Amino acid sequence: MIAEELINQMIPALKPTDTAEKAIIWMEELKTNQLPVIEERLFKGLISESVILESNDLDKKIGDFKLISEHCYVSEDQHLFDIIRLAKECDSELVAIVNSEGIFKGVSRHEDTMKAFSNTLAVQGQGGILVLEMRFIDYSMAEISRLIESDDAKILGSYLSQDPKDPNFVILTLKLNKEDLTTVIATFERFDYKIIAKFHDSTNIENEKERLDNLLNFLNI
Repeated sequence: MIAEELINQMIPALKPTDTAEKAIIWMEELKTNQLPVIEERLFKGLISESVILESNDLDKKIGDFKLISEHCYVSEDQHLFDIIRLAKECDSELVAIVNSEGIFKGVSRHEDTMKAFSNTLAVQGQGGILVLEMRFIDYSMAEISRLIESDDAKILGSYLSQDPKDPNFVILTLKLNKEDLTTVIATFERFDYKIIAKFHDSTNIENEKERLDNLLNFLNI
């Protein structure tokens, strides 16, 4: 799924000439704490509710406020995972989406991207989840796939991120099509892969939801 498909058409953009009062009214109606600001169709950043309320001046123009997340935007053809990653990096509820010419197209809301993520086969498909940690220099998806398929399992989805504790290491999250990952885990351990988390052996929908919640909490996204 790409960014263009995740634009929330209900969230409008403000202009620098709009008032703080208008922004607050829109935020209350949309139940959001942020809104995008554009000028001449270009994304300038986000205005937050807290910044407006701190000023205690609803007649103030949006252009007079310090905007946040000026670089929190993706191209319309970027992947869902890029939006999730950027939202985390910017600590933002919204991520702006622009076209190849930099023209603002809209925003994706955090809850929209997480809903889209939860509807992917990587999440909805029955199976278990493994999280591996390794040096980036040792990372080979081809080798990892070979080991998994040697145990008659297949990868439904994967997510690679940098280890926040060491930039030389990466964390690889794998969703496999098997509920019981005992043999896959044994194979990885035999080849000295470090497994830092595992979520498997669940058989009902509630456990699937709990597994997803545990994974998202682990990844902090």
